[in-house]
Amino acid sequence: MTAPVFVVEEVPGGPEFVLDGPEGRHAVSVKRLGPGEAVVLTDGRGRWAEAVVKGAEGKDRLLVSVSGVHEEAEPAVRITVVQALPKGDRGEVAVETMTETGVDAIVPWQASRCITQWRGDRGAKSLAKWRATARESGKQSRRVRFPEVGEALSTKQVAALLAEADLAVVLHEDRGAPSGALATAELPAAGSIVLVVGPEGGVSPDELEAFAAAGAHPYRLGPSVLRTSTAGTAAAAVLLARTGRWS
Repeated sequence: MTAPVFVVEEVPGGPEFVLDGPEGRHAVSVKRLGPGEAVVLTDGRGRWAEAVVKGAEGKDRLLVSVSGVHEEAEPAVRITVVQALPKGDRGEVAVETMTETGVDAIVPWQASRCITQWRGDRGAKSLAKWRATARESGKQSRRVRFPEVGEALSTKQVAALLAEADLAVVLHEDRGAPSGALATAELPAAGSIVLVVGPEGGVSPDELEAFAAAGAHPYRLGPSVLRTSTAGTAAAAVLLARTGRWS
């Protein structure tokens, strides 16, 4: 079993460190870690430290001995998923599974056919939930570089993001998608892939036209149609395997 991951503002260089606050409480009172057990401390941005528990103080202070500090390199091919807003809590499900799978960034998209609308306080709370989900899922899946969850974008802003990508992809439910299957797409050896996942009602013709003008190509995953909350995870798995990150 791999060591549990805890998030710190700054990764300690050692030789000793006290993990306190909510993370310390979780380590001491929930996971009940004891002397000799291994833990990982990370800032969620790729820097992490190996540590061993020395003991606990009270209910929320874990004393650890740091044995080494490391830096996980940025991936050669960075994968960003533009996720149309799903209904209910399906958005958090999408963020959770995409984080576990290994995407590098998640961008909420207010597509024209989205039933859910992020406005005002509701939008701010929903974005906060997505970011908290990415953080907790990153810890659970033992990542040390968590995905960035950006601000919700409009279609025009998504088109600008696609225009800057080395490969821009729009998932399409049509078996006759002009560019064919994502599994056969020509991938860059380095750079960025931006993948658009539409809402349950699909990407509108106007949106497809805007994305095509930005250089995006429509690809299908397979013969079946996936829900918007699972399509990004499935597509990311295809790309991660093909770029060698799952090799």
